[in-house]
Amino acid sequence: MRIAVSQISSTTDPRSNLELVRDAVRRAEGARVVVLPEATMCRFGVPLGPVAEPLDGPWASAVHEIAVQHDVVVVAGMFTPSGDRVTNTLLVTGPDLHVGYDKIHLFDAFGFQESRTVAPGSSPVVFEVDGVTLGVATCYDIRFPELFRALADEGASAVLVGASWGAGPGKKEQWELLVRARALDCTSFVVACGQAFPGDLGSSAPTGIGCSTVADPFGNVVVQLSEQVSETVVDLDFDVVAKAREVLPVLANRRLTSS
Repeated sequence: MRIAVSQISSTTDPRSNLELVRDAVRRAEGARVVVLPEATMCRFGVPLGPVAEPLDGPWASAVHEIAVQHDVVVVAGMFTPSGDRVTNTLLVTGPDLHVGYDKIHLFDAFGFQESRTVAPGSSPVVFEVDGVTLGVATCYDIRFPELFRALADEGASAVLVGASWGAGPGKKEQWELLVRARALDCTSFVVACGQAFPGDLGSSAPTGIGCSTVADPFGNVVVQLSEQVSETVVDLDFDVVAKAREVLPVLANRRLTSS
């Protein structure tokens, strides 16, 4: 399966960001899935309530139309209403498909408190493309191996991650380490697409470092982008997943304990 990774730098205007989605899909070079970052709809660092829309609202509906027009599945971060907060939602949309994954693990770390304005999700999400089961996760989720194992238990051969990673000392190294570790944990491909580094915006919000990374089920880096706006396509051979799970059966060998 060919998957496109589009490392954009979102603005604060959902309409202009919709054009970034449109351009990414046009350049996807025969991909079946096009992955864009968390917060594609609107970057962090500004109030999110005014831009949040439901999955059947105009922004997500426009992304769906783009996906249908090009016969692809688009994965892109947006924000949906949730009472007096919003939900950090990863939209998954294409022909006969339109669902959202609400980020489970909120980024209350490194001096940032996402939970102040964002409500957490509770359920993992998987979907099928051409008979292959794929899972999704968002940014801080990548620090929690149990979610990736749960997605593998639901049949995921690859986990698509949208991120807007916070900059700081050692954060790039942590990002790569975590992508590779999660691939090993669930013996799946991990396709992690981050926001490009936007420069100094004068905000403590996690606005991206670039370095989108794809890791195979053995934890090897297949490709890693720079910090700049860029894109790539990867061809995933899911026979590698079967091989990894045969020679490194960590999912089958688990021994769960309870306190």
